[in-house]
Amino acid sequence: MKATVAFYAAYLLCLVLSVVCVVLVVHWNASYRGGFAWDHGAKQFNWHPVLMVLGLVVLYGNAAVVYRIPLTWGQNKQPWKLLHAGLLLLSLLFVVVGLCAVFDFHNANNTPNLYSLHSWVGIATTALFAAQWAAGFGTFLLPWSPMALRVLVKPTHVWMGAIIFVLSIVSCISGINEKLLFVLKKNTNGTVPYAKLPPEAVLANTLGVVIMAFGLVVLKILANQTWRRPEPGSEAGEYRSLMTDES
Repeated sequence: MKATVAFYAAYLLCLVLSVVCVVLVVHWNASYRGGFAWDHGAKQFNWHPVLMVLGLVVLYGNAAVVYRIPLTWGQNKQPWKLLHAGLLLLSLLFVVVGLCAVFDFHNANNTPNLYSLHSWVGIATTALFAAQWAAGFGTFLLPWSPMALRVLVKPTHVWMGAIIFVLSIVSCISGINEKLLFVLKKNTNGTVPYAKLPPEAVLANTLGVVIMAFGLVVLKILANQTWRRPEPGSEAGEYRSLMTDES
């Protein structure tokens, strides 16, 4: 009972931090960066941080912990597997659109692509994410996937999922810092330099701290063995095919 209460406290915190992340990143780009458009200009770029935080952090993190909700443990596992895959697919779509926004902006303004450490980490994270989703779909959701393959792949799938989430947080925090360094410069468009910690810097730094806190809560939920979904019987019971999974 105590473990269940502790889980729901952590899960509620996870949901609250999810909302705060979205509110802060939207408010930052709407109020301080001019809003949103798809016009090859700065307003188009603003879609990039919003969609990356929403996709790589918020949706990804919530998709990772959906199996841990105790109310789902006595139910058929299949709908939750589909929800897990669906949330991750939606996350991946947001990330792709976010990348299209920044690449299109760079190309329209003759700005080089993929030259910073942030961009290297971000593109590597996206590539790993896409490969992980495709491998997970082929291994765990296709009915003809061999049971032995599912047992073999699961530990790597779980480990890679956590690694990609950590890389997602690194990508977003480094991107926030890089953006602030670019836009908050002395004597540039009347902005107060980053070193003076203007309100925009406080807001964006707070967003980074909230993202980090969200990541720690998600990783805590994933690491706590008492919050893992109990599996019926044997390993074989866990890896039934798409058409017969009743666990």
